[in-house]
Amino acid sequence: MRREGDQQQPLLYVREGVRAGDRVLLDAAALSPDAATALDWWYPSPDGALLPYGLSEGGSEKSILRVKDVTNGRDRDDVIPWTRASSLEWLPDASSFCYTRYPEPASVPAGEENYHRRVFFHSLGTDWRSDPPVFPEGEGRPAEDWPGVSLSPDGRWLAVHVSRGWTRTDVYLRDRVGVGSFVTVVEGEDALVGVLARNDRLYLHTNLGAPRFRLLVADPRAPGRESWKELIPEGPDVLEGVAVVGSTILASWLKDASSRLTLHDLDGRRRCELPLPEIGSLAGITGEWDGEEAFFGFSSYTSPPAVYRIGLPGGTPVSMFLVDGKDRPADETGPAVLTGYGGFNVSLTPGFGRSLIQFLDAGGLWAVAHLRGGGEYGEDWRRAGMLGRKQNAFDDFVAAAEWLVRERHAAQGRLAIIGGSNGGLLMGAALTQRPELFRATVVQVPLLDMLRYHRFRIARLWIPEYGDPDDLEAFRWLHAYSPYHRVRDGTAYPAVLLTTGASDSRVDPMHARKMAARLQAASSSGRPVLLRVETRAGHVPGKPLAKVVDEWTDVWTFLFSELGMKP
Repeated sequence: MRREGDQQQPLLYVREGVRAGDRVLLDAAALSPDAATALDWWYPSPDGALLPYGLSEGGSEKSILRVKDVTNGRDRDDVIPWTRASSLEWLPDASSFCYTRYPEPASVPAGEENYHRRVFFHSLGTDWRSDPPVFPEGEGRPAEDWPGVSLSPDGRWLAVHVSRGWTRTDVYLRDRVGVGSFVTVVEGEDALVGVLARNDRLYLHTNLGAPRFRLLVADPRAPGRESWKELIPEGPDVLEGVAVVGSTILASWLKDASSRLTLHDLDGRRRCELPLPEIGSLAGITGEWDGEEAFFGFSSYTSPPAVYRIGLPGGTPVSMFLVDGKDRPADETGPAVLTGYGGFNVSLTPGFGRSLIQFLDAGGLWAVAHLRGGGEYGEDWRRAGMLGRKQNAFDDFVAAAEWLVRERHAAQGRLAIIGGSNGGLLMGAALTQRPELFRATVVQVPLLDMLRYHRFRIARLWIPEYGDPDDLEAFRWLHAYSPYHRVRDGTAYPAVLLTTGASDSRVDPMHARKMAARLQAASSSGRPVLLRVETRAGHVPGKPLAKVVDEWTDVWTFLFSELGMKP
């Protein structure tokens, strides 16, 4: 669900799945003749079928809670007044929810209507006046306290965070299974604490001892300070907020008054920074507690508010540069060529490529994927794609290819891939693991027999990157992806052009030669498998311009032919 417009004239949309169309669920402005009805807040049920929401009139912010049936758009009988800025959490079965509201004005002294905010439980279909109070237990708390709620997905742990002004937060936790009283997590500190309850963890986002904020975690069964563990330490930038989705912590940072977004493992280890569209502001990072996708709002001085989706299968986003000509058709019929490297701490940064000009002028799209194993996002990113984790780089590349087709940047059947050296290994892995994805593959000066690579030329220097095939553990992971050993008879492989230099002292030409012969014997597609060997040429250095021009002419002729392009 998403909101459009300002607080005075919002539209609330609902979508049946990520790629379905939007439909208007609520137009608050249409509810009053002067369009002065505001939609203050909303909290979908776990299954998305029910939507408690708050409406107020004329800018008063005195919300009235209603519950809408999302399927038919009609409101249920549940109506609860005095729910200004309500905090609400559903029980897992969507039969009831805990929420905050104020007492009826008649029950408090005059002038106290905006105070004494409390937490209650409401069962659907019951009169709100019978809702049992939950917090505070007894009297004695200041009337100005401002409680909010967080409930673990299994419904067991209820956390209440109580704000005192804008500099202090007290946090209390209750085990609903044991039906015990609230225990104190933090109290009396001149610090802010945001709390997120999960089934086995209690996350604390706080500036306690960290002016720019940090993320802590506690065991809910013993949530006192002695059990706190630091997950994301304070850094030079402000840690604005966190969300936990599946096995990923998403952290929003403020650097020089603009947003940054990083992804972390559940132990706090940083995976990468996710590139944002431009300098701007994040809002509302969210996702299912056990899900594989997250969503966030983004806007800037030049971009209106929009919602972005992050796919988190395995939890790793892959960024790409897309380069095309200004006249490329904006549909799914165009050809595209994808490249990548994913190794040796090499970063694929923007650079001018003369050989691309004719391809772009002919309507092609050039895509550069940033894969684990490269240096684009630091040492953790690099180590996530080497040795026994090399498959991660191949998975990232395949995910990038699937995205290009899914989002209609490349037509089905008009996507080619190209890469050399370690990138040639990448191409070999991609074409043997997912041959149906690609129309054509250019494999340049490649490593392809990963069980014998270390026995030729200077390749023992690369054992720290790939592993030693003579070691049993390394042999197992190398054998699992070694492209030469993954070729299967009768498989419809894409068109392939393998290139090598006869004098290559880094990667022995035997890799390209063996792979060409194996693919020619195995492929059932009828598409060409070609081998190009350049005499008196090596890996890269020392190749005269005439040979470079000849090679790229052959490469682009091959790609133009296979992708149905005309120069």
